[in-house]
Amino acid sequence: MSLIKNKINSENLPKHVAIIMDGNGRWAKSRGEERSFGHKNAINAVRNAINACNEIDIPYLTLYTFSSENWSRPTEEVNTLMNLLVETLLLEAEEIFSKGLRMHVIGNLNKLPTLVKEQLQRVVDLTKENTKGNLVLAISYGSQNEILEAVKNISSDVKEGKVEVENIDEKLFENYLYTKDFPPVDLLIRTSGEIRISNFLLWQIAYAELQFLNVLWPDFTKDIFFQCIVDYQNKERRYGLTGEQIQGQ
Repeated sequence: MSLIKNKINSENLPKHVAIIMDGNGRWAKSRGEERSFGHKNAINAVRNAINACNEIDIPYLTLYTFSSENWSRPTEEVNTLMNLLVETLLLEAEEIFSKGLRMHVIGNLNKLPTLVKEQLQRVVDLTKENTKGNLVLAISYGSQNEILEAVKNISSDVKEGKVEVENIDEKLFENYLYTKDFPPVDLLIRTSGEIRISNFLLWQIAYAELQFLNVLWPDFTKDIFFQCIVDYQNKERRYGLTGEQIQGQ
């Protein structure tokens, strides 16, 4: 049993953790290898994050798998990432299913190669009845585009008389986002020492706790994840209120 895991208060867990998985390229470069070597060795870190969530019953985990900006990377690297995604889905589908996890995919999936879309849909269909937890893959995802698409769709519904302008509020707006069926993010983790959000879940992290780790993604372990949860639990989440107001509730 992990000593760090023992420090976690099971009554104060985040409902939704999101991770920006960064540092694969630098990890590979530090070993004199190509970037693709880092991507391939990142799979174990993904398993660690999924297993850690599963062990302590965190119901939602979202992984920033491939951003809309990543399409601008060298073609060879993009192809490697797409092929690796297909291979990983083939290898991990049964494991995800057996853990009782339901997989979801968010992003502009129209840009994905057909084989990738087919494999994603296969795992989504395979796990759709699972209720133990939710694994959300953000693929070809960009938050600014998500928000713009939501605005366009709301505008269209207003034009068609389906929505009244005065009824547009935060709750209604959220129904137009990819994440409409998920709770807001409580904890956002980014690896690699970079301190930025990179166009990830901008609306959904409005009141999330943010943790930026000086560890490259392939080195991410379950104990690192558990420590993030302990640190999260040591924070007072005020949602704009004062500490005294929170304590008086």
